[in-house]
Amino acid sequence: MSLDEDTRWLEWVTRQFETIAGEDKEIDLEEFKTALKVKESFFAERFFALFDSDGSSSISLDELLKALDLLIHGSETDKLRFLFQVYDVDGSGSIDPDELRTVLKSCLRESAISLPEEKLDDLTLALFESADKDHSGSITFEELKAELESFPEVMENLTISAANWLKPPDLEEKKRHPPRYLTPAYWHNNSRKLLFLCGYACLNVLLFAVAAWRHASGGPWFMLAKGCGQCLNFNCTFVVVLMLRRCLTWLRATWVVRVLPLDQNILLHQIVGYAILVFTVVHTFAHVMNFARMSHSHNTYRLWEYLLTTRPGIGWVAGLASISGVILQLLVCLMVLCSCTFVRRSGHFEIFYWSHLSYIWVWVLLVLHCANFWKWFVVPGFAFLLEKVVGSAISHMNGLYIVEVNLLPSKVTHLVIKRPQFFHFKPGDYVYINIPAIAKYEWHPFTISSAPEQQDTLWLHIRSMGQWTNRLYEYFRQADTPAASTKRLTMNMTNGQHQRKVQVSAKLGDSHKFCNIKCYVDGPYGTPTRQIFTSEHAVLIGAGIGITPFASILQSIMYRYRMRKQNCPNYSYSWCENIKDNEMKLRKVDFIWINRDQKSFEWFVSLLTKLEMDQADKEPEGRFLEMHMYMTSALSKNDMKAIGLQMALDLLAKKEKKDSITGLRTRTQPGRPDWGKVFQKVAEEKKGKVHVFFCGSPALGKLIKAHCERFGFSFCKENF
Repeated sequence: MSLDEDTRWLEWVTRQFETIAGEDKEIDLEEFKTALKVKESFFAERFFALFDSDGSSSISLDELLKALDLLIHGSETDKLRFLFQVYDVDGSGSIDPDELRTVLKSCLRESAISLPEEKLDDLTLALFESADKDHSGSITFEELKAELESFPEVMENLTISAANWLKPPDLEEKKRHPPRYLTPAYWHNNSRKLLFLCGYACLNVLLFAVAAWRHASGGPWFMLAKGCGQCLNFNCTFVVVLMLRRCLTWLRATWVVRVLPLDQNILLHQIVGYAILVFTVVHTFAHVMNFARMSHSHNTYRLWEYLLTTRPGIGWVAGLASISGVILQLLVCLMVLCSCTFVRRSGHFEIFYWSHLSYIWVWVLLVLHCANFWKWFVVPGFAFLLEKVVGSAISHMNGLYIVEVNLLPSKVTHLVIKRPQFFHFKPGDYVYINIPAIAKYEWHPFTISSAPEQQDTLWLHIRSMGQWTNRLYEYFRQADTPAASTKRLTMNMTNGQHQRKVQVSAKLGDSHKFCNIKCYVDGPYGTPTRQIFTSEHAVLIGAGIGITPFASILQSIMYRYRMRKQNCPNYSYSWCENIKDNEMKLRKVDFIWINRDQKSFEWFVSLLTKLEMDQADKEPEGRFLEMHMYMTSALSKNDMKAIGLQMALDLLAKKEKKDSITGLRTRTQPGRPDWGKVFQKVAEEKKGKVHVFFCGSPALGKLIKAHCERFGFSFCKENF
């Protein structure tokens, strides 16, 4: 650090010390633990003991500054010696197996990783045997140093860790970048959307100007009201077009997808919704001001009579324009409010769902309110009605049955539904499902997680995040039987001349059950991920349950792989290069799955294991499918408390040829991905144009999209 940075660092540490220490000007062990925010007290105690140089059971400001100065300004050897002292619990000058096991056990707890005692012993043995070069039964400082030097990445991160440990955040230099919306990459990657929005804005301006000019004789407030009214005619119709899911799914298979931003229909629907709110507020305000002017100038009716009665006779149907306008204003505000992210993402999806159904009343009132609205609405309205009728008829024609349920970690419900013969979909598609046993009238969208090639069943993975999904999970969790059985039990109930089967329950275990519950499915509907097979290099990024669309895609890819391998078992060339079909242009797929905790990997670990087995044979140009797993709760390699554990996990993975956390061959990486390095590696592979497909939280999506624009990659976010 520079002299100026040193001065600021000293001031910051002093302020932090005074805040933590309190009146006695000393930091005791409990205060030190609180300041470090560590989960496992072992490291806090070891750091405290090393900082407390005089053995007084408290740390003074001078002791803290001396220790931090060594960690930040000290040499590489100084930092390694500090790490060695942390591991050397008894201070004997060497690390024995028991000390190493204690350290690794604390590392596991700190990283929220749960492993059997036998696996902990294996980790300890792997690291100890590798580091104990002279087989003396203990690890000296020189041996630990030599072992760390064989892991250059760990050595680099040790320096980073020491330099940033307890470093003030304001010392991190913030690089100034131009706003992403002004970069050429952003305009290039979003050209279709931006051109479309530009055309949409120009059309609104044109409609407003023409309507206002035609009613110039009514005064400025009347002109403003009429201009906004004409824009509302268009927008209240266009918002319907953007939700014609079947039409959009069909258009995605045509050339239109290369011209119009069909994959952004949800975003455009939201933009048009906000535009409707703005136009409605301005339209209402302008009419109120005009009515106020008229009530003062004519003295025929009062303002409240203009607004809340039919006496003035305004409107083409029984003078209902004003009353219907007030109701419309309230309904539009309610719909927009209940559509906000904080409502939909806070476990109250039902509020959004039921409030959005008021669109029916909005259209009815619009027809009563405006004499010309029906002319705008008749064609899109008919298409929307036709979609609803066709969807309802298809979904109820043959009621489907949930035949199997798996309750997975993190309250994820895996539904296995018997697939009808006429149901055809593509990887990444989603459906709306209705389960009368949970809620008779509610339909909810979920991605199909099984592959189209899987003929007998459909899979849905549903995470409990709201009222309906929680009820679904609890419904199956609480379904008990007098005795566990592997047979499906049903009982017949007679209702008139019809006989139906009602599922009682049959358990294979507490989390795996057979059942026979009726459900209805509307769909399938297409998503941006349909483009994956026309990409050359696809990067699939799933966060948590966001893996579901990619589970279907990965299975479909490997189904095709197996089919081609059967047709040409003795090939000695890369199948993705030489055995293509018209729908498949893929040359490389990188799959990145980010999970918060260890248990979340259990959702699809069996599927991922099969995918790895399918690629057991090496190909001349390297693996077609590469998987990258990240566990965010685990301390990353730039944390001093995790270095030993990560070295042990690396060594054991090489020895056993599988990851200790997931059981996959792919090593699970701790912490969050460094997107700059990830995309740099992708760019260096030069497998063709890169398309990044993402499904996960909006905040992470924005971060990944910004990196994609930096590298010139196309970005698609899974949305429905």
